[in-house]
Amino acid sequence: MTTKPQPVIFALNSNRPLAEKIAQVSGMPMGKATINHFSDGEIKISIDESVRGKDVFIIQSLSNPVNMNFMELMIMIDAVRRTSAHTINVVIPYYGYSRSDRKARSREPITAKLLASILQDSGINRVITLDLHAAQIQGFFDIPVDHLQPNRLISNYLHEQHLDENAVVVAPDHNGVGRARIIADLLDLPIAIVDNREPDSSNHIPDSVIGSVAGKNAIVIDDLIVTGRKMKVSATALKKAGAEDVIAVATHPVFADRKPVDLNDPNISQVIVTDSIVISDPDQLPKLTVISVGELLGNALKLIQEHKSTHRLFRGGTTDGI
Repeated sequence: MTTKPQPVIFALNSNRPLAEKIAQVSGMPMGKATINHFSDGEIKISIDESVRGKDVFIIQSLSNPVNMNFMELMIMIDAVRRTSAHTINVVIPYYGYSRSDRKARSREPITAKLLASILQDSGINRVITLDLHAAQIQGFFDIPVDHLQPNRLISNYLHEQHLDENAVVVAPDHNGVGRARIIADLLDLPIAIVDNREPDSSNHIPDSVIGSVAGKNAIVIDDLIVTGRKMKVSATALKKAGAEDVIAVATHPVFADRKPVDLNDPNISQVIVTDSIVISDPDQLPKLTVISVGELLGNALKLIQEHKSTHRLFRGGTTDGI
């Protein structure tokens, strides 16, 4: 009887620490590859071991520098495909360009769809990703997409740290109500909404909050933080409405220019993010806490490899018994 080859994980340059955590949890070994960047910007990748007949998992967040990281991923996919791998599975903890998910005005591209088309045309078999900016991005692919959610992970942390005591979960604008409601249901907390009718404006300060926040700790939930401006204006509005502490929570620390100065606003007491993206200088933000999604993604890979349902991970549920 022929033994099925052991699956292997390859980590590219965007988030090696997370890839190592995923490998440890999943029980899959880290593959050997050499990645070189030449002075003119070209990328050369060589795989330093045989992957013939193996299920390969490539881990790469499409974070800053997003275009270089995407090109690394595409070149690695091509290298793996040309070595007769059994399946090619890409793990994208942060799916860059996800904010360009629809045509909001005339003559705009839908860049999230463009990336999906390029990835699918490269010959991959599956995508595993985390907390997409818009869930409908899954439909841009015609191959399996495992869209994992960190809701249980985040709610458990908030509960363990007693941050859910005398608290209310807040959506920073009307677009984020669905995400905030999930966390509120998990923690059995009420919900409020910052009535921000111009969420894309850098100058507009909301003047009202829907729901009661007076005397409560406000937990503001979003999928990503870029500049921190939205969290800052939300904290200003919440404090004005009588909130005690404001805790900013997001899955992806995109951190434009790697300097989220707005998060140092005195109205924000804590900032909680995951390690879906490497933070180059965490010391610049003393109030920052990073919780790892390594176990969540590692268990997903284990379930996929064992041909078991990942339903509990979609729901943000427990991984007990995996």
